[in-house]
Amino acid sequence: LQRSQQLKRSVWLAPAPHHLNSGLPVNIGVLFVPQQEAWVVERMGKFHRILEPGLNFLIPLLDRIRYVQNLKEIVVNVPEQSAVTLDNVTLQIDGVLYLRVMDPYKASYGVEDPEYAVTQLAQTTMRSELGKLSLDRVFRERESLNANIVDAINQASDCWGIRCLRYEIKDIHVPPRVKESMQMQVEAERRKRATVLESEGTRESAINVAEGQKQAQILASEAEKAEQINKAAGEASAMLVKARAKAEAIQLLAAALAQQHSNAAACLSVAEQYVSAFSKLAKDSNTVLLPANTGDIINMVAQVSVIGGTLS
Repeated sequence: LQRSQQLKRSVWLAPAPHHLNSGLPVNIGVLFVPQQEAWVVERMGKFHRILEPGLNFLIPLLDRIRYVQNLKEIVVNVPEQSAVTLDNVTLQIDGVLYLRVMDPYKASYGVEDPEYAVTQLAQTTMRSELGKLSLDRVFRERESLNANIVDAINQASDCWGIRCLRYEIKDIHVPPRVKESMQMQVEAERRKRATVLESEGTRESAINVAEGQKQAQILASEAEKAEQINKAAGEASAMLVKARAKAEAIQLLAAALAQQHSNAAACLSVAEQYVSAFSKLAKDSNTVLLPANTGDIINMVAQVSVIGGTLS
C-alpha cells in the first residue's frame, strides 16, 4: 500500500537515488540533499524534521525518509471538461496549472494526492466561474477568469502547503452551431460598422461642403462690404476734392471780378459758353426747346452784365 501511494505521488517526487524497488532514499547515516528538494524524516513513525539541501546526518534504523518534496514550480495539465455558461451554452475547456510546494510538512501530511486534489479543485472552480458568465464575456474576461480560479484554489490549498502561481486556459471549444451563429454575428457586426462608417463619412462630407459654402459667403460679403466702404470713401474724397476745387474756383472768380474791366471779361466768357451750349442742343436728342430770343446774343450778354453788376 505504501509503495502504491508513493508511485501515485511520482509527479511530486524529485529524482533521488533508488535502492531496489523503493522510490525513496535509504538512510545510511550520511545523506546529501539536492538543491530545491525537501526530505521529510520520520523517527520511529513520527515526524522528526525536514532535511535542508546539503550534508545531513541521520540515525540508521530509527530515522526514515518518508517523503521527498520537489520545491520547483510544477506544471499540471487540467483535463478537458464540460461547463455551462450563464446563457446555457455548453463549452469544452481545458487549462494548465502552475504550482509550487511552499510547506513540505503540509504537502506531505495535509493531503493524500496533491496533484489529484488540485486538479479536481481547478475543474470544479472553473465550472463554477463559467456559470457566472455569458458566452461573450467568457472570451473577453479570460484574464479575470484565470485570476478568480487562482484565488479560489489558493484559498482551499493553503492547508495543503501548496500555492497556485498561475492558471491559464488553453483551449475553449464551442459547439459547431453556436460557432456558426457567432460567425454570422461577427459578419453582421462588421457590415453594421461599415454602414455606420460610410454614413459618418457622408455626413462629414456634407458638413465640410456646407462649412466651405458658409465661409465662402462670409468672405464674399466681407469683400463686398470692404469694396463698398472703399468706394464710399473714394466718392467722399472725390466730392471733397471737387468741393474744394469749386470753392477755390469761386474764390479766384470773385477775385477776378473785383478787378478793373472784369464785367467785360465775364460777359465775353458767358457769350462763349452760350454759343458752345447752343451748338450742342441737337446732338443728343431730336426734340429741342428753344427760347424765343435764341439768336439775340447781345441781349443775353446784357442780362449777364446786369446780373454781374447787381452781385457786385
